[in-house]
Amino acid sequence: MRLLFRMLAPGLALWAAAAQAAYPDRPIKMIVPLAAASAVDVAARIVTQKMADNMGQQFVIINQPGASGLIGADQVAHADPDGYTIGGFNDSIMTMVPNLQSRMRWDILKDFEPVSLVATVEWGLVAGNQTGYRTAADLIAAAKAAPGKINYASGGPGSPQHLAMAIFASAAGISLMQVPYKGATQAAADIAAGTIPTGFQGLGTVASLVRGGQLRLLGVCTPKPLAQFPGVPTISESGLPGFLFNSWFAIMVPAATPKDIIARLNAEVLKALGNADVRNKLEDLGFTLRGSSPEELGAMTREQLANYARAIKEMGITNE
Repeated sequence: MRLLFRMLAPGLALWAAAAQAAYPDRPIKMIVPLAAASAVDVAARIVTQKMADNMGQQFVIINQPGASGLIGADQVAHADPDGYTIGGFNDSIMTMVPNLQSRMRWDILKDFEPVSLVATVEWGLVAGNQTGYRTAADLIAAAKAAPGKINYASGGPGSPQHLAMAIFASAAGISLMQVPYKGATQAAADIAAGTIPTGFQGLGTVASLVRGGQLRLLGVCTPKPLAQFPGVPTISESGLPGFLFNSWFAIMVPAATPKDIIARLNAEVLKALGNADVRNKLEDLGFTLRGSSPEELGAMTREQLANYARAIKEMGITNE
């Protein structure tokens, strides 16, 4: 048997190498635990289209919103670790929700392997045209005049919309009422329709609504104004000094996914981000392109988990 194994070993090694080199030999499924047309969904479609072109295999985006991303993330965590099911996550799923949920079927640090940070999603405070708000200061003044009477839309408890407004309200000394939706897209649509007055949103979700005049962008959550939205001030300079907020679009895979597959996916993400057309499309929508090694994303995740744990405890934020 030992002699047979020695005879077969070189052939087995070549077969294994060929199998790895063939990846991918069928379409790759990306589960996005967020609504279609949300910021991460928009970015995922742009990036994976270029990855598909370069890799010669289709990427199929499957939106699985609901339960603040828990359902979709669970599907990724329990998928076969073969590189054919990957997750397109925001940092709410990775670092906010785990700090707000007492019972979860997965652990972000144990049940997933990081691939790459793709981009940061720049954020803004939006309001319906009917409100009359023009800046963040207008909303703060209105909320102080009517404590607890102004509603805001979120993508669900523990979503970035929820956390951003909770941080904003705490810093401004105001109280607003959360109206949770199943996803950011529905929340933005109802703000534009006048059903809900205001809310925070990733700019990739609302860029077309803002440019089309259906939504008013009161301020951006960046250190400096964005060239993509001329005339729009930062929230820091128009109502709440020092306020900053953004979120991530990152790619994760199930734990135990082979390292060579993770390395291939990482290389293809970075290659796609280097494409001028991809860069222009994402930057025009208010994304900041990042790219990272798997190790860098892992370190960022651990750090952000700890940061949100402290913030959530200090401000008494709950998943209600």
